[in-house]
Amino acid sequence: MWYDTPMISSFLEPRQDQSFQELLELLRFPSVSTDPGHKNDLERCAAWVLARLEAAGLEARLFPTPGHPVVYAEKIVADTLPTVLVYGHYDVQPPDPVDLWRHAPFDPTVEGEYVVARGASDDKGQFFSLVLGIEAYLATRDTPGVNVKVLLEGEEEVGSPNLLPFVKKEKDRLACDVVVIADSSQFARDIPAITYGLKGLCYLELVVRAASRDLHSGSYGGGVPNAANALTRMMAACQGPFGKIAIPGFYDDVLELEPWEREAFAKLPFDDEKFRAELGLSELYGEDGYTTLERKWGRPTLDINGLHSGFTGEGAKTVLPCEARAKFSMRLVPNQDPETIGALVRAFLEEITPPGVTVEVLDHHGAKPVIVPRDGKPVQAAIKAYTTGFGREPVFVREGGSIPVVNTFQEELGAQSLLTGLGLPDDNLHAPNERFRVKDFHRGSVTMAAFLDELARIS
Repeated sequence: MWYDTPMISSFLEPRQDQSFQELLELLRFPSVSTDPGHKNDLERCAAWVLARLEAAGLEARLFPTPGHPVVYAEKIVADTLPTVLVYGHYDVQPPDPVDLWRHAPFDPTVEGEYVVARGASDDKGQFFSLVLGIEAYLATRDTPGVNVKVLLEGEEEVGSPNLLPFVKKEKDRLACDVVVIADSSQFARDIPAITYGLKGLCYLELVVRAASRDLHSGSYGGGVPNAANALTRMMAACQGPFGKIAIPGFYDDVLELEPWEREAFAKLPFDDEKFRAELGLSELYGEDGYTTLERKWGRPTLDINGLHSGFTGEGAKTVLPCEARAKFSMRLVPNQDPETIGALVRAFLEEITPPGVTVEVLDHHGAKPVIVPRDGKPVQAAIKAYTTGFGREPVFVREGGSIPVVNTFQEELGAQSLLTGLGLPDDNLHAPNERFRVKDFHRGSVTMAAFLDELARIS
């Protein structure tokens, strides 16, 4: 093995306790980007990250945005060397529902092999693991063989509204050969993965309005439209049988799974029955003719994410709601465009609007789907790096989630992204009791240092 693994280990291992304590500090910041009340917490978190990047041997600075600041750092050795840009985000999802957490969400707690806290896996634990790997690489090389840049934003969980303008403005500063993103997961415990495909996203909100106020169901029922009834009929009409989506034209641009992909997915150690049991379901559900992994990774979906209308308090109140709202998202696959899909949905909803109500479709955020090459020097370096850090080669997978910035990097910087998740599929992302395996936190640092070493060698 070309890597000087003993040198990397001799730097990282004595610092493991200190590094873990630093992770706990980072997790204590309630950096919830969806809540304006946490603006100061995000600024404090960004300042902490800035100082830690400087301590790792990089030149760092904050860039203000109309929202939350971008943290940027770099170590430029020579213009002739390959350049790696590491991307992550320091903002987190809201902790709700807080009463389902076993501990306070921003009081990180060790439970067995895991640290439990909001942001542990998405994405603080993962990006900080990479930062530690960068620090180890720079500290153990007299002359580094690659340039390193780090870009950490504070708005990923709200659709990165200010990142695209920043990348466009600073594209020369951010120029790189490959972007490393640790914001996904391993395929399974101790089975690392390189993600070569991401779903896109079209997130909309349907608002249905009827009367000028809520009405008594006994006095008006049967004689006037009910906004909640209208909305539920409309949302049901979007979904056909057997997991299909009934919106005309929805599947026109779908890129079908290749035979080799279906064969590769089938060889992965995935157990439908175990998956079902872990989720407490009586049975699985999805588009007919596809396996669970194929549905999750390679087929589009439409799901209602939230409903609000009428009386939702304790007890009963007999009203006809004057307004009803449904937030819903569509996960898209390669060749589908979120703007095109949004237009199709709007046209369909307008066509099926019941008489007596008005509808409004609000646009929240979206992302284009992604397919990245599975060859090239960065991927080959990553395969060897995982072998060093995890003791085995990674598998290649797709992911049902969306990372909007991947397309931004590809379109604005001309750089391919390397999606190298360190978390696990059951880390409870966006849910109570989010967690991150401590062992993976530490070996992710070894993997990152080995990746930089290997890329320098083969470039």
